[in-house]
Amino acid sequence: MTTSIEQIDLWLSAPTETQTLEFKEAKTSFDREKLARYCVAIANEGGGQLLLGVTDRPPRQVVGSSAFQDVVAAASELFTHIGFRVDVEAVKHTDGRVVIFHVPARPRGTAYNLKGSYLMRSGESLVPMSEDRLRAIFAEGGPDWLDEPTK
Repeated sequence: MTTSIEQIDLWLSAPTETQTLEFKEAKTSFDREKLARYCVAIANEGGGQLLLGVTDRPPRQVVGSSAFQDVVAAASELFTHIGFRVDVEAVKHTDGRVVIFHVPARPRGTAYNLKGSYLMRSGESLVPMSEDRLRAIFAEGGPDWLDEPTK
């Protein structure tokens, strides 16, 4: 997967972070446990991107990041930790190195968890999913009422 500088600039122009787009400054490093938590939450929200080397607050700017120098090793370690594949790439933006984690969406009818905690985004925080949200996700895997036989 190759992300263009133009795409990064488009993400930077977003008025706010969303459930599927997260920015972290992470100039020198980023906590691996926190990374795993964000990946699980973003996957549960439908997939998206986590960008390191970008300021959190608007107007966002690329500040560069030296975190995760070996992106292949980072992806492998993340897979071992969370159990699903996240594509990782480093892009040489004109203002610095940006590390992008492309998080896939969770499978239909399934929610990902990390150490028993089903995570989602709430504003700028990561929070446990509510019981009703989990039930709605698990119900996605059931048959559609249109597929049910009629009497």
